[in-house]
Amino acid sequence: MASIEENFPRGGIQKKTTEKTGKISHCVLFLFSQHLCEGMLLLGCIKEVSDFELVISLPNGLTGFVPVTQISDAYSKMLSKQVDLHSLLDMYSPGMLVRCIVTSVEKSADGRRSIKLSINPKNVNRGLNASALTSGMLLSGFVSSAEDHGYLIDIGVNGTHAFLPRQKAQNYIKAVKRGPDLKIGQNLNCVIEQVKNEGRIVRLSVDRSEVAASLATEQQNWTLSNLLPGLVVKGKVQKVNPLGISLTFLSSFTGIVDFMHVDPDKSMNYSPNQVVKACILSVHPTSKVVRLTLRQSFLNPGGSPNQLSNDRIRGSGGGVNGEGFLQALKHLSKNRKSFKPAAFKAGCKHKCRIIDYSLMDEMCILSLKYQVIGARFLQYQDIHTGDVVQGRVLALKPIGMQVKVTDGIKGLVPSLHLADVILKQPEKKYNIGDEVKCRVLECNPAEKKLFLTLKKTLIQSKLPILSKYEDAEPGLITHGFVVCAREFGCIVKFYNDVKGLVPKNELSAEPISCPDKVFQEGQVVKVMVLKCEPEQERLLLSFKLSSTSAPEGKSEHTPKKKQEMVDVKVLKKKENGLEVSILEDEGNVIASLPTVYLSDFVANCKLLWHCLQEGDVLPRVMCLSDKGDRIILCRKSAVISAVQEEQVVRNFSEIQPGMLLTGYVRNVMHFGVFVEFPFGVTGLAPKVSMSDKFVTDTKDHFVVGQTVIAKVMSTDEEKQRVLLNLKVSECSSGNPAAESFSLLNQYFKEVKEIRNLLKRRESGIARSLCELMPGKELQLVVQDVKEDGSALFSGSCVKGLTVTATRYHLGDKSIAPGEKTKGLVLHVDVLTSKVYVSLREELLKQRPKQQLKENSQHSAIVQHIAEEFAIVSLETGQLAAIPIASHFNDTFRFDSEKLKVGQTIYATLKMVKVNDHGVVLAVQDPAKKNVFVRVRKESETTLEEMLAAAVTHSLSVGDIVTGTVKSVKPTHVTVAIDDKLTGSIHASRILDEVPIDSFPTHTLKAGQKVTARVIGGRDVNTHRYLPITHPHFTRSIPELSIRPRVFSTRSYTVFLFVCFVSSQYNVLKNWLEVEVSPDIRGRVPHLMLSPSTKVLKHPEKNFKNGQALSATVTGTGVTETNLFLSLIGIPSLQQGTITVGVIAKMIPHVGLTITLPGGKTGKVSIFHLSDKYTENPLSDFKVGKVVRCYILANENGKIQLSLRQSRLNPRNSSKVEDPEIMSTKDVKKGQLVRGYVKSVTPSGVFFGLSASLQGRILFQNVSIYYVQKHSLYEKYLPEGKFLTAKVLGVNKKENHIELSLLPEDTGMPSVLPESLGLPRYSAEEEKREEEKREEDKEKKEEHKLKTKRRRKSSEIEQVQPKKQTKKEKELEKQKKEKELCKLEAALMDPSRQPQSADDFDRLVLSSPDSSILWLQYMAFHLQATEIEKARAVAERALKTICFREEQEKLNVWVALLNLENMYGTEETLMKVFERAVQYNEPLKVFQHLCDIYANSEKYKQAEELYHTMLRRFRQEKSVWLKYASFLLKQGQTEATHRLLERALKALPTKEHVDVISRFAQLEFRFGDTEHAKALFDSTLNSYPKRTDIWSIYMDIMIKHGSQKEVRDIFEKVIHLNLAPKKMKFFFKRYLDYEKKYGTEETILAVKTAALEYVEAKSSLADA
Repeated sequence: MASIEENFPRGGIQKKTTEKTGKISHCVLFLFSQHLCEGMLLLGCIKEVSDFELVISLPNGLTGFVPVTQISDAYSKMLSKQVDLHSLLDMYSPGMLVRCIVTSVEKSADGRRSIKLSINPKNVNRGLNASALTSGMLLSGFVSSAEDHGYLIDIGVNGTHAFLPRQKAQNYIKAVKRGPDLKIGQNLNCVIEQVKNEGRIVRLSVDRSEVAASLATEQQNWTLSNLLPGLVVKGKVQKVNPLGISLTFLSSFTGIVDFMHVDPDKSMNYSPNQVVKACILSVHPTSKVVRLTLRQSFLNPGGSPNQLSNDRIRGSGGGVNGEGFLQALKHLSKNRKSFKPAAFKAGCKHKCRIIDYSLMDEMCILSLKYQVIGARFLQYQDIHTGDVVQGRVLALKPIGMQVKVTDGIKGLVPSLHLADVILKQPEKKYNIGDEVKCRVLECNPAEKKLFLTLKKTLIQSKLPILSKYEDAEPGLITHGFVVCAREFGCIVKFYNDVKGLVPKNELSAEPISCPDKVFQEGQVVKVMVLKCEPEQERLLLSFKLSSTSAPEGKSEHTPKKKQEMVDVKVLKKKENGLEVSILEDEGNVIASLPTVYLSDFVANCKLLWHCLQEGDVLPRVMCLSDKGDRIILCRKSAVISAVQEEQVVRNFSEIQPGMLLTGYVRNVMHFGVFVEFPFGVTGLAPKVSMSDKFVTDTKDHFVVGQTVIAKVMSTDEEKQRVLLNLKVSECSSGNPAAESFSLLNQYFKEVKEIRNLLKRRESGIARSLCELMPGKELQLVVQDVKEDGSALFSGSCVKGLTVTATRYHLGDKSIAPGEKTKGLVLHVDVLTSKVYVSLREELLKQRPKQQLKENSQHSAIVQHIAEEFAIVSLETGQLAAIPIASHFNDTFRFDSEKLKVGQTIYATLKMVKVNDHGVVLAVQDPAKKNVFVRVRKESETTLEEMLAAAVTHSLSVGDIVTGTVKSVKPTHVTVAIDDKLTGSIHASRILDEVPIDSFPTHTLKAGQKVTARVIGGRDVNTHRYLPITHPHFTRSIPELSIRPRVFSTRSYTVFLFVCFVSSQYNVLKNWLEVEVSPDIRGRVPHLMLSPSTKVLKHPEKNFKNGQALSATVTGTGVTETNLFLSLIGIPSLQQGTITVGVIAKMIPHVGLTITLPGGKTGKVSIFHLSDKYTENPLSDFKVGKVVRCYILANENGKIQLSLRQSRLNPRNSSKVEDPEIMSTKDVKKGQLVRGYVKSVTPSGVFFGLSASLQGRILFQNVSIYYVQKHSLYEKYLPEGKFLTAKVLGVNKKENHIELSLLPEDTGMPSVLPESLGLPRYSAEEEKREEEKREEDKEKKEEHKLKTKRRRKSSEIEQVQPKKQTKKEKELEKQKKEKELCKLEAALMDPSRQPQSADDFDRLVLSSPDSSILWLQYMAFHLQATEIEKARAVAERALKTICFREEQEKLNVWVALLNLENMYGTEETLMKVFERAVQYNEPLKVFQHLCDIYANSEKYKQAEELYHTMLRRFRQEKSVWLKYASFLLKQGQTEATHRLLERALKALPTKEHVDVISRFAQLEFRFGDTEHAKALFDSTLNSYPKRTDIWSIYMDIMIKHGSQKEVRDIFEKVIHLNLAPKKMKFFFKRYLDYEKKYGTEETILAVKTAALEYVEAKSSLADA
């Protein structure tokens, strides 16, 4: 510092003594924040402008802040009055130079200094007075008011009024372009033109030329007390130093210029006494040190320094040599200890990052810290919406949580986003200092606002980020969060404040009446975009996700049509159903078949699930729903029949009161039953409508999945609700015998299928079950007789089965175990493998078989009751089965109604042939059946009669009726024939010739009289069209026609129809529903709507309800009343035709898969996407886009397409840059071609020229550089890379093309960059490569010849074995015996190390509880990389070691954890860890795994595990200490300090001293020694009598501290008031220490102190 002090004086007036000696007194070269003080004047440049402050760039990289209250007095006055005033943004801009004064320098908790400034002229110009003002002075002024002829300017001088004439301000106003007038509070550089009345009145000028030419001179009488920054002066160089220049100015002042503020063009080329122009930067108020700058941009007042673009800031570079860059010392290295000055020499290169730009120094501020260079975010501009960031909790506030992302970036997590659910007490979940992982919701760099979310679902979401309305394309699925739930629906918010509405009908497949009760504010939801209008910022969403969107990670499949019949194969059995694959999709599509959907009968559902095995095939299963990621199947025959017979409703609009619908129970609640129907419509049967009997508990009547038939009672269109009735009296057809027999017959059909399935099984039990039939006699042996009178039997024919007979079926026989007897099979329960038999004589007695007749009635006795049926015996001796239920809904019976064994009933035979189950089928006689029937209310009967009367009529087909139009709908017109009877006219029955695109129903108006002809009728319940001969035709709704002629054609060959749109285009199902006539409906698929892509993009806009269309029939559905139609005729897919299609799949580097009209698919090669190849050929396409295609070929069901404009518009004369290459004929030598890399092989690079043609590029033609490792080619020539190549040769016979990528051939840059430093190719290297290839070929040939010779010689030896003599045999025998002896001796040697697995097996057999041997055995296998064998050894060890040897077992568990950590996956490691925790003390296992993670440098996993341990073992001191040690080893000292605070809160008070002591010891070893000393000192101050802590402190300080610190501790101890015994111990230690490290004087001092202590104690004792 001596030289610096000598060369740079303090400033101010030069003293005579200085001139004599030539020495310069004390000076600080650079300006640091600690040198600033209140009142210091500085020149600054505005860096940033906000509403409430200015950020000012100061010299030497410093930054200050000017609050809005420190602008000027006039501006502050307007602020306090809260009047309309211009904001700081309107008056100031970055780059403006301003004069500032330091008002305060505050030091924050983290050691940083905050510099507060003021630009108020009253403070800046306080050194001036009216008498000192002279013409030519350059001052700072602020506009205080606007007058008629000019402006009053506040220059901060008391008693002076400054006036700026308006004409003098005009040029300045035009130049700055900030409006027609100057604004109050605006800063101006003013030149004094005239001074009047001794300085009381001053006239100013702000003309830029006058300001720029101003120069401070001696005549202006400047002094050190009023010298201002920003003044330009002429100075004389006094001395030049490598670090700066000292100069004199204004004749008597001295100033310094540091090396950063010399003119960069002149560098340090200044000489003493040279005259220079300089600008004052700062003036210190006490030391009067003046700093100046020689940079050109500051030498013209009113100018501004050079600025750096934001693009360069935050960039990183290697090789910055230091010129023009400012490097703060704190950014040179991680800390002061690691700073190495020798590494920073002139010319040295370092990798650094630009973190800021100092406007006042015109230099970039750099950082060499690795954490800064590698940081993702330095400024708010670096953060983008949707980024996942790590942060630290700063504060918890009522509005949310403040999070620190980096040193300069802070964000807010609103209260709504603290978790997936709203937290009432967030302080319990988050602590200040906690590390959190957030996602950016919104970032506003201009206002420095950052909003974050902590919702895990949003953070972990892999779905696209929706941050602007333009990205919201229909079909997009993403995550959002609910901000509002009301009656109309939900408002969902995304990123950047993008919001959308989910209407009520799109909330769920099931109707939701109160969305606010289902959805909560802040709930994260997955939504699909239906429609977006970016200009109006309107977004329509749906919670019902499209079924066509395949989930992530799963292969796409063709969506299944609802109610499509498929065959499936069982893949896996689960608790609640089967996982199956659909065979028609080649087993690629996985579906789910729930157990409850296997059959209409609950008993058969369980039985079928039990009997099915993996690999079994189930035919004719119906697709119930396809949600893309989950296909649900159904095998209920009643539901399938209802769908095939069209006795279903497809949507809510089709439901009519009185309909009978087949469905299944969706849910059973205490208030009723929810029933779902095949197309997803759901209804509720309330408790009162569930049964004819009184319902106490709904679960006693129905179970989930049960098949039911429901009657629609009423509908609520507004709330989309359906009320149902499940009473048998309401839902039955009126013929209970027929219905009950139908159920029984279907049940036994399914049982037959199950038996056939069991017959194919290899199991003997399964076959035995199939062979046993009701009515079969068995030879049995009594096994046991139970207390309740029942008996168990065994027999050769029933091995493995449980054969039982109830007490009733033993009859009067008394049997004993071991007795042989006969039994008759009554029932075989396959599910439980039970056989029920009877020993009653009346059943075993042989009777002549009588011929039975159908519908004959017989008395019968109930012998056995199963779940779905009962076995009865007829008087003829034959067994019959009767159903228990008479209807699907007949599920509950009182005890008095239930059948009982031995009860006599009357049965009517329905099937007299003995079926495959050994019984005839019958039903209970309804006339004599005791059934409980509820007495119906009079009101119900009246209602039914009124309904019947309303539709009963005497009309027949052909009758002419007159009526009044009641209402007009798009597809039909309702006509009132009389007061009670209403008819309907379909749109197709109004006009004979229907104009296309017209609306026929609009020709009629409400109230109009019409004369119509009856052409048919519709059923009241089902609304199905009834034929004329139907018996209930007179109870139907008449269908009318007002057409002049009526046709009734019903043969649907391919011909044109006129149809009418019945509903809007179905976006989810991609079809348009139309009606041809009252009983004929149709669907038009998306691609059959129009040949125009414009229409196909928005079909919902082009087709209206009731619109007449001309369509072609392309096919029919299950019934002839459902048609498949086309509006474009039968599409032709012949070669050469142009058609439309929809992109179904995008395959990178291959092309597109396109769905064509008619359901077929075609392929588009990457070479046929456009006439011009691009680097990203698929970027212009997306799934679902409608495109026009040219059919190149259609052979064997494979369709090749092209999207080239030259194919689609051949008349278009635009140039084809990349013509089609079909064969080698299209390629010529020397031609330049473009294409895509296909693959890199050892023989070269293969280059795609077209879909069918490839060329080869030899490696010497790929690049001019020689490459040894071909992996380098794969890196720089990946598959799909777009390149230009030159044709070197064409072999048309072999269809080979040789190409080149060399720059001299293609004119393109080399594919391998020069920066790789590879050697160039030479002729010698080419020869070397050729020779190497030839050598490899020769070696291979030699190897083949050798192997052939060996085979031949071995064959000869085998054919001709050599004979041995007796002597040779004897010698061979002796040799073998010697070898055996050697082997035995080696095995007996105790020092011998095991060499094989057998050796280890012998060792572990001798010492099975030794974990060391087992670990050595594992290590032996691991050395041979036999991981599985090592695992097996560990498992053997765990089974073998005695359970008492806990430590030995733990050692093996730890070894197994180590093995899985090194060679397994995270999943296998976690499985072993979970097992280890179960079998060992959990804490030890946790600690060992933490050590394993730390040793293998998996610090993140270790930290997560430590957090788990702190929650689980928070009372264990060792856990806190172990985590502290881990953190300190990672250098996280601050985290350790916070951990100590948490530990003291969690642990009992008695442990606190010990814990603090242990933490301090760890700090000494791994952390901050000063903090460790502070911990010991504070602890011993609180607990001075803890001698154990004193001893520990002494030991550590003797080892780590200085002698002075050790002696200070001993001095403290010996002056404590402790017990004499303890004091003796400490004095002895002190003396031993001095004897070892001290001198004779220090030893004597210790002895004297000990003597004084003894004397003091003895004097106290005497007293």
